Amino acid sequence: MQISDAALHELLRIVDLTGVLANAVLGGVKAREERLDPVGFATLAILSGVGGGLIRDTLLQRGAPAALTDFAYILTAVAGAAIAFFVNVEGRWWDLAFPFVDAAALGCWAASGSQKTLGFGFGWLPAVLLGTITAVGGGMARDVVLRRIPTIFGGNTLYATAALVASGVMVSLNYLGQPSVGLVTATVIGAAIVLLARWRGWRLPEAYVWDRAGIRPDRGVHDRLSNAKKREASAASKEQP
Repeated sequence: MQISDAALHELLRIVDLTGVLANAVLGGVKAREERLDPVGFATLAILSGVGGGLIRDTLLQRGAPAALTDFAYILTAVAGAAIAFFVNVEGRWWDLAFPFVDAAALGCWAASGSQKTLGFGFGWLPAVLLGTITAVGGGMARDVVLRRIPTIFGGNTLYATAALVASGVMVSLNYLGQPSVGLVTATVIGAAIVLLARWRGWRLPEAYVWDRAGIRPDRGVHDRLSNAKKREASAASKEQP
């Protein structure tokens, strides 16, 4: 199945903006958890919504980042902040909807990020790398601003791995001459892996040590990570009025 360049560009833009809105709403959720004001909501939403794309476009060095030349990106992120600010997204309905919004956002960004990289003539490895960065970069920037260990670094179900797989699918189908099919397929596969990982509790293994007793998990790393998370939670609770 062939698709014109104009149609592919429009499809890519739709996928991009869908990811922006979903990630911006998730950023707003974090802002509500931290009891931030509208400036805080907007900042976290923009970081979450366009942070990964800004990192990708900066590394590509092919002109100004799309978020700075196309106002739809920033406006969509602000709209996501407004949704999270005016609508209390806590409760049962959000607990049911959140995994799907989160998964769809990851799949969209991984697919669009890798496709855009390929479109600039880069090879498969940069495309997979930048597709993954596009998917997880915004959330990682948000966590750093909130002085948290980025969630993709451990202690959670598969996330960055799902972005890596989705980017690989996009690259593979693009090389087979099916870029539009790749956008849809990569988005679905990335989202499906995230949802399955949440449902089944799939996680990557922690660090291991090798001694006379054999290979075993390094509990010291686990304990240090747990203690760091406890310190973050304690500091956040003390800062709240």
